[in-house]
Amino acid sequence: MGGDRIDRARLKRANARLSDAAVDPAIWPEIMEEISAAAGATGAVLLQSDVRTSDVPRTSGLDDFLRKNYFAEGWHQRDVRADRGVPLLLRGQTAIIDQDLVTPEEMKSLGLYAELMIPKGLGWFSAIGFWSGPSLWGLSIQRAWRDGPYEQEDKRIFGRLSRRLSEAATLSQAVGRVALAGMTNALELVHQPALALDRRGFVLDFNPGAARLFDNEMRLCNHRLVVRDKQASAALAGLVDRMRLTPDTSTLPCASIVVQRSGRRPVIVRVLPVDGAARTPFLGARTLLVLTDLEAEPVPESALMARAFGLSPAESRIATLVAGGLSPRQAADELGIVYETARAHLKAVFDKTGAHRQSELVALLLRLSQKTRPRRGGS
Repeated sequence: MGGDRIDRARLKRANARLSDAAVDPAIWPEIMEEISAAAGATGAVLLQSDVRTSDVPRTSGLDDFLRKNYFAEGWHQRDVRADRGVPLLLRGQTAIIDQDLVTPEEMKSLGLYAELMIPKGLGWFSAIGFWSGPSLWGLSIQRAWRDGPYEQEDKRIFGRLSRRLSEAATLSQAVGRVALAGMTNALELVHQPALALDRRGFVLDFNPGAARLFDNEMRLCNHRLVVRDKQASAALAGLVDRMRLTPDTSTLPCASIVVQRSGRRPVIVRVLPVDGAARTPFLGARTLLVLTDLEAEPVPESALMARAFGLSPAESRIATLVAGGLSPRQAADELGIVYETARAHLKAVFDKTGAHRQSELVALLLRLSQKTRPRRGGS
């Protein structure tokens, strides 16, 4: 009988953890592992209905299959289950199974099943539809071919998760926006213009410092950063391509981009990762662009950091550069030291300040700036 192979108690425990994922996106795969185990499935993956990228959260049991086959071979662009299933979810169904979409005869001849899923030992799935704001998502739960199909009762059980998934995803997106705005605001307070981009290259947020740099040579157009400098424009386009192709959990390889301007010194664009709550898949934030206007006067912070935390001169210099937007490797190049030395200095900085990541160093500089900035109207 349908539903007998689903561990309802385990599914309930996974359901209870969804609120945690709203504030800590890193645990989505853990919760999906719990749901998969409760369903007797091989694994699960989160997929957006209209934007299918390879950097979506998935369980470890499906990672190789998704990377090497489903996405690498382009099956995500011709998945009959998505083509037929998304309209059903848009019309209000909370969950779907194979039998809603294909006949047994079709499964023998359709490429997705006959050429990909069944030869890989898969073949059966159920997808739970849910919403993150205006975007439809699906939690696709894959079962091994030998274990047989999901049934209507299984679908009804899965459908009960739809509302909770929508609540968690919508909250996760909202928390991510607040976290992202906190990053760009923190950079503003340490005099660093910054923009945040999603995985498609659209600007999600920017601070006033970035807005002050916008002119006819560098501006926003249709939510994208556009520059007149052709070489820099090509480099930004290459960055967007890499964001689409590089998994969200991997380091994004990108050198600093130099934006040349007519009659003025250039703007240096440095690329930083987005971390913490802002990394939620439902927001899609992928990277921070930290801008350095070489026309602007530098703001000395090294001495302040040194006095506040007992840093050596070398440690305070690298702390200032990293907190200001450079990666440790870029900071090493800037200071003319080897990368291993920079890492050693940075480890000492983290030990002395109690910070654990780059965004926390930014927050420390933020508070120092607030304490030392003259008050308006003061004597």
